[in-house]
Amino acid sequence: MSQKFRVVLQKVVDYSYEIEIGERLFGSLIKDLKQGLVLNVSKYAIITDSKVKPLYGEPLLDQLLQNGFQAELFTFPAGEGSKTRETKAALEDQLLSRSYGRDSCIIAVGGGAVTDLAGFLAGTYGRGVPSLNYATTLLAAADASVGGKTGVNTPVATNLIGVFHQPKKVYIDLAAWKTLPLREFRSGLAETIKHACMADASFFSFLENNMEKIVSEQGELVLDRSVCEQIALKNCEIKYNVVEQDELESNLRQILNLGHTAGRALEAVSGYELLHGEAISIGLVIQAKLAEKLGYVTTDQSQRVIELLKKAGLPTEIPAAITNRMLMDKMYTDKKVRSGRIRFVFQDGIGAMKQFENGSYSTPVDEHVVMELLEQIRI
Repeated sequence: MSQKFRVVLQKVVDYSYEIEIGERLFGSLIKDLKQGLVLNVSKYAIITDSKVKPLYGEPLLDQLLQNGFQAELFTFPAGEGSKTRETKAALEDQLLSRSYGRDSCIIAVGGGAVTDLAGFLAGTYGRGVPSLNYATTLLAAADASVGGKTGVNTPVATNLIGVFHQPKKVYIDLAAWKTLPLREFRSGLAETIKHACMADASFFSFLENNMEKIVSEQGELVLDRSVCEQIALKNCEIKYNVVEQDELESNLRQILNLGHTAGRALEAVSGYELLHGEAISIGLVIQAKLAEKLGYVTTDQSQRVIELLKKAGLPTEIPAAITNRMLMDKMYTDKKVRSGRIRFVFQDGIGAMKQFENGSYSTPVDEHVVMELLEQIRI
């Protein structure tokens, strides 16, 4: 005869946090720490990449030390290719060797790859330590500032290993956008356009009408302050409205994967030669044309998506070196795949998402339908 004991763990936890948008926010971060933003912390670990290290990592370290905080800087090679389990393990070993314990706080300084990797590390180190995100790129502002999704890439698939870990606060430094290479800034615009496609038709029109105030047709960063603030704010609002309803991605949050089924596959198959936003841009074109084929958007609407991506200077065609078969095979590793069938999320016009009969926001699409579409858009 067996006996049973029920473990009751019902609890309510408040993971709310603030996002501050502005320029040169180190002073605000220092002030927040002095006012007790994170409690019971004696050591701070700044984690950044090799590109951001001299621009923001070292200056932040200096300010923390000058203000009496115990802090050190930890760096990994820049690029999506470094967002791996091996890099995370190497950083963990460095933290362990420097006697970082559960009284630590991780400060992630950089773009999406940094916040994804450092957030994953914070979520598992000591079974979870507090973290702050200091976003220096548009991509981080658009994609990594809200939601708490963290993770690393593997040779099989991107972002399939990770945890949900909410930061204590996020700082979006608009001044840092001016230091970005043009290609990286454009890459960040893809997630911004994705948000407009899926949730806000007026924001989509705003981007159509104001793109040249961000980046000119001649390929120069303009970065009008008011337009940049609007973009940063709208990205946060749109993503929050989704995440607040579905924190753990059980259904609605799938819509944030618009363009990502093909986009993530392209990113991986290219060996990360395509930047994340460049791959997502092409993925948005593929889903828009597929949505047109399936009757969810009109020809005019899918063309508006493509033209806006072009206006942002983003690629809209599959690189010739990537065959349709290569792309198709990699799409089978997407985390939305169920029972061996590839699933997509689709726009319902511009500014809304298609919800299907069973209430799901993703739907299986037969391989032959996708392959036909891929053949057509290459012509």
